[in-house]
Amino acid sequence: MPNDVGHEIADALGTLLRRSTREQIHRRLTEGLGEAVDEVTYPVLSGLARTGPRSAAGLADEIGLDRSGVTRRATRLEEAGLLSREPDPGDRRATLLTLTEAGRQAVETTRQRLAAHIEDSLAAWPPGEARAFARQLHRFVDHGPFTP
Repeated sequence: MPNDVGHEIADALGTLLRRSTREQIHRRLTEGLGEAVDEVTYPVLSGLARTGPRSAAGLADEIGLDRSGVTRRATRLEEAGLLSREPDPGDRRATLLTLTEAGRQAVETTRQRLAAHIEDSLAAWPPGEARAFARQLHRFVDHGPFTP
């Protein structure tokens, strides 16, 4: 049946995108990085690393939280020295959330951990399959059903 592949991919994506799956991964990635960096605050750090400085509302849209949730998490991260609030040059009434050097280092540590975890989980795959999977995944993301 031609729809079988679509269902199989949709099921796998459902598992990956489940909130509990993301929280479990974020918990593992942030272990030992300090009280402020955990599965709750990690999306704020990661989102800022991807997008650059953003308002709380702009970041909320990017990471799928509401503005007040981003603001609470940002306060914890700011108190820990991982992000700062700076005036928005385009709107003097607004502020932008910006990673500090310590925040960039925390994100880099988590990204290295994630890459190592992924590579470890693919170690048993036949040579070349992991590389082919990475290329095909990029192709799916860049040209698949979620592309505007």
